[in-house]
Amino acid sequence: MTLTSDVPVRNSAGGTELQLTVAETIALTPTVRHVRLVDPAGRTLPSFTPGSHIVVTCGTGPGGRPRRNSYSLTGPAFEPDHYAISVRLEESGRGGSQWVHDLQVGDRVPVGTPRSAFAPILTARHHLLVAGGIGITPILSHVRAAVQWGRSFEVHYAFRDGDGAHLDELHDLCGPRLYIYTAREVFRKRMGQALLEQPIGTHLYMCGPTGLVDDLCERAGRAGWPDARVHYEHFRVGDLDPGEPFTAHLTRRVIDVTVDSGVSLLDALESRGVAVPNLCRQGVCGECRLPVMSGGIDHRDLYLSAAEKEAGDCVMPCVSRANGPRLELDL
Repeated sequence: MTLTSDVPVRNSAGGTELQLTVAETIALTPTVRHVRLVDPAGRTLPSFTPGSHIVVTCGTGPGGRPRRNSYSLTGPAFEPDHYAISVRLEESGRGGSQWVHDLQVGDRVPVGTPRSAFAPILTARHHLLVAGGIGITPILSHVRAAVQWGRSFEVHYAFRDGDGAHLDELHDLCGPRLYIYTAREVFRKRMGQALLEQPIGTHLYMCGPTGLVDDLCERAGRAGWPDARVHYEHFRVGDLDPGEPFTAHLTRRVIDVTVDSGVSLLDALESRGVAVPNLCRQGVCGECRLPVMSGGIDHRDLYLSAAEKEAGDCVMPCVSRANGPRLELDL
């Protein structure tokens, strides 16, 4: 697992990679491991916006392809001396979380530079931060920034009893502004109240399982929250129906690619040597977005807006499929 390069390199997805070293690993809960990564030469790492994530190359997956997972940064954001991630072990996942849990001090890890799609709104009057389970990781970086800059905030954190990560740190940072829940109905009742009690100008931030995020988005809408003040990150999509086989026609290459039932469009394209930038392969990050020329789309992602899905001019090939026998792509 040891790599040799100490300088940034270009990865196959077109981004910049840092070769970092594992400085520390800590078991936060029975299922969550915290990993601290540093530059092997002791250099300061690039700063990032709270809510950012890094893409970690977690060994290789099926077919020998690099397995890349996105993990939220939990540590200090300005000129950090380390990057810190906390990863829940997913027994039914693609193996990336197990790879992280197996890391040892001194191992080298290829890491992309930070990316942000979940940043705090600096003009917000108040920040209502909500986390479910391991969704606390980007929320923790929001909390650090709010404390550092004296911003108004509160945190609502729901988790299974005995499996709350970063609790001590959150108590120290938040004090009475932290609300924790281990009972689902108590959490739902309190959030119903919280959505109605916030001052005008509050922004809502959520990270957690799809069910939690979708439920709160719906309830916020009913409570009159403008869409512009509601921000969220999903974990990933669940198991998907294998779907019907279809043909993807690549208009620039003038070739047809058969996509069998149970095979993703992304996998089918890669099997034909068509490189598509991708990260999560779960319909969450938006990295693999492709333009569609014609054909119906069975949208299964969590990235595109309702309006974008209605337009029918793009597809997330990692999870979405044709809603018919043929899909024409601008590739």
